[in-house]
Amino acid sequence: MATAAALTLCLASPAVADREHTDFGRATLTGFASLPAQTFVPGSEPSGSAIGAGPFNGIAPPFAGQPVQGFSGVVNRHDGTFDALSDNGYGNKANSADFRLRVHRIKPDTRTGKVKVVGGFNLSDPDHHVPFALTRADRVLTGADFDVESIVRLADGTYMLGDEFGPYLLHFSARGRLLEAPIALDGVRAPEYSSQPTIASSKGFEGLVRGVDGRHLYPLLEGTVTGDTPGDLRFSEFDLCKGAYTGKRFVYRLESTSHAIGDAIAVDKHRFLVVERDGGQGDTAKFKRIYLVDTRDRNGDGLVDKTLVADLLDLANPKGLGGFDTTFRFPFQTIEDLSLLDDRTVAVLNDNNFPFSSGRTAGQADNNEFITIRLGAPLHADKRALR
Repeated sequence: MATAAALTLCLASPAVADREHTDFGRATLTGFASLPAQTFVPGSEPSGSAIGAGPFNGIAPPFAGQPVQGFSGVVNRHDGTFDALSDNGYGNKANSADFRLRVHRIKPDTRTGKVKVVGGFNLSDPDHHVPFALTRADRVLTGADFDVESIVRLADGTYMLGDEFGPYLLHFSARGRLLEAPIALDGVRAPEYSSQPTIASSKGFEGLVRGVDGRHLYPLLEGTVTGDTPGDLRFSEFDLCKGAYTGKRFVYRLESTSHAIGDAIAVDKHRFLVVERDGGQGDTAKFKRIYLVDTRDRNGDGLVDKTLVADLLDLANPKGLGGFDTTFRFPFQTIEDLSLLDDRTVAVLNDNNFPFSSGRTAGQADNNEFITIRLGAPLHADKRALR
């Protein structure tokens, strides 16, 4: 799998100094922007024909175009734009065959409060790497083929995506062309493509971390594998240079078996940020948090250590950004995007599940919101985590 641009990443990387436990206190909202729910890809095909008659939150399907929605992974391009990955579309294989999988290029502007869509590309498999039948004869990938929930950009400009239907790792070119066969994880099978599943539907690779060494990836499952302790999630290690899993893994334990994770990103060699959330929205949202996790397991309990760094339902908003109160809530059912902007600033985005979610205003389809928050203390992150 290693390309010429990535070969140097297969060398040893410098260690990072240990940091003592920090009390992060309350985080602060520093930026807000949103993209209207009813935003569609210009000139795109109709979509949503199989989701039911509706209307849903006042919006009746089918739609004249492909909605720009479901942001389930984000990559900072360091030029003011981000790659935002849409998931499978409408929630399952049966209703998402007319949703084309796509990576959008977005440009959030927290000064104006608006997010612009400035480009993007569809995902496809013209070289027939996928060994099973696809929905479309032209091999453009749809939400009936994969449920892509996480994305990282590799050193050579290609992308690795985490899927929930296999679950699989999927390697794409810079323009969305699948480069190799889907990569499965031994012992983990979802019901979408297995008659003997070991994990529940939609509980595959929700998070995908690019290690700071550039060599390793760390896919994080959203659900518990059969036989594991309920609420325990496998955090596996994948070696890009060898193109294979190393067999090493960590265990992330949810605060409740009813919770789920939304995304994960690297802070340094041993530490990651992870979103953990309940399934509530609006007034029923009670738990939406970001944890700093340490894989070194300092207390020896066999689990990653967790430190709360931000409660997304209790963010200080002294400037009243976005027209909200001095306490800002991010009360969405699914919060699935993290990006580390500097040592104390994190960008967070929601998956708006268009047109189904209405966490911001009851009865109205959620917008795609982009916020930045300042943590109460520095992370002391490895500089490579900011690249």
